[in-house]
Amino acid sequence: MPLAPRKRDTVVPEPPRASALPASGRPADELLARLRDLRAADAPTRGGRTFAYVYDPGLPEVDELAAAAYGAFATVNGLDPTVFPSVARLENDVVGAVNAVLGAPGAQGTFTSGGTESILLAVKAARDHARAVRGVTRPQLVLPSTAHAAFHKAAHYLGLETVVVPVDPVTFRAVASEVAGAITDRTALVVVSAPSYAHGVQDPVEQVASAADERGVLCHVDACIGGWFLPFLARAGRPVEPFGLSVRGVTSLSVDLHKYGYADKGASVVLYRDAELRRHQYFAHAGWPGYPVVNPTVQGTKSGGLLAQAWAVLHHLGEDGYTALAERVARAADALLPGLRATDGVRVLGEPAGSLVAFTVTGPAADRAAAPDADAGSPDLGLVLHVADEMRERGWYLQPQLSYDGLPPNLHLTLTPATADRVGELLVDLAESVAAARALEPVVVDPGLVELAAGLDPDALTPEEVAGFLAFAGLGGEGSGLPTRMAPVLALLDALPPRLKERLLAEFVGSLFRV
Repeated sequence: MPLAPRKRDTVVPEPPRASALPASGRPADELLARLRDLRAADAPTRGGRTFAYVYDPGLPEVDELAAAAYGAFATVNGLDPTVFPSVARLENDVVGAVNAVLGAPGAQGTFTSGGTESILLAVKAARDHARAVRGVTRPQLVLPSTAHAAFHKAAHYLGLETVVVPVDPVTFRAVASEVAGAITDRTALVVVSAPSYAHGVQDPVEQVASAADERGVLCHVDACIGGWFLPFLARAGRPVEPFGLSVRGVTSLSVDLHKYGYADKGASVVLYRDAELRRHQYFAHAGWPGYPVVNPTVQGTKSGGLLAQAWAVLHHLGEDGYTALAERVARAADALLPGLRATDGVRVLGEPAGSLVAFTVTGPAADRAAAPDADAGSPDLGLVLHVADEMRERGWYLQPQLSYDGLPPNLHLTLTPATADRVGELLVDLAESVAAARALEPVVVDPGLVELAAGLDPDALTPEEVAGFLAFAGLGGEGSGLPTRMAPVLALLDALPPRLKERLLAEFVGSLFRV
């Protein structure tokens, strides 16, 4: 099959050109109405039906407080706390609160714009520490295959080689002995998750951190998703494995306050065992004729509003408020997990640590009946993707995750307090969706296309060839952007080699942002 488009209607269309600024300004109420219209096409961020990307406490007053606090500090420039001392005061309060829950004596940290920035900074600090203290010139980053993609992004940006260690295929947890065996004299940082995003299971932090400590290597805990949930889950009386800076060998940790801290997007903290290690995160430059530059974070200029709203929400909810919200999420999980396991053909992956759940859907009933136990049967990619489409038609968003290195395709759910009262409805619609998915035609990917794709060099493809492939995959062509049902598109992506998949996705997203 030729990759270049064969006719005009297979070409990815040029998006509408952005309008020029109006000669005369438009009224404020008209602009706000337009923004509301645009927002109406998005997935809902409140109400408990979107099970990824959003963290809804189910408390409208928290949203109102965050918006008001942001507005009070929106024009404050966080670049220079000597000019705006309120920035240092608020950041010390926020980082101090996080350190009290997850840190240790002497620990220091920084407020960042999100988990990706926290991870970038932790990797930079580890790289520069390894260079300065151990003389490492070709640093490596050792991480389980389930570690967040942000670590690969950091390694790509910062010039580290990634050493990926497979996880246990049954528990989906990192295998401590395998991670320890991957540590070498070139290792700048070892990574574990509490929990991992993909499956919601917690890595053996104590064992991995101890192994890293014995080799004199730093260990980072990615607690972006669980760092402000698991401690309050423990406070509510639920069992939680230790993972903070008090654990021997843990030298840095990231925690997002815009997840289970319920602040608005743009709020995270990275903690280090001491100020000396944090110093390697900083950038300072005095070799130019302008003002002396010291940047603790990747960003320079940034609004103080993000910091202010996180500070306000933390202090509004307090320990008791977060504990009550964690218990509410736990009760949602208590209802969801048995319901999933009782749904025909559904298999929960691993043992969720608390708020994240991943499940797959197995093949035909005859295959399952022949299996030695009720949960057995092979995960069926087509069914998983059809179920996601069916659930979306019923008003739910469950995040599809494709197969990787022997790990099965699945659907990811992020539980929040707002989902607690929705579990019953979700399970009813899920059972209907699984039945409907089984009645649909199987998703079939052309094996000839897969064979052709395996021999392609992604970096050598022309823009026309990429456009043709995108159109064939259903991610291009005249009309609206994405198809209504994504199962055929995602099944094709699942079958493609990773580098080709990355090239196509990058080109597709790039096509969305053109003027």
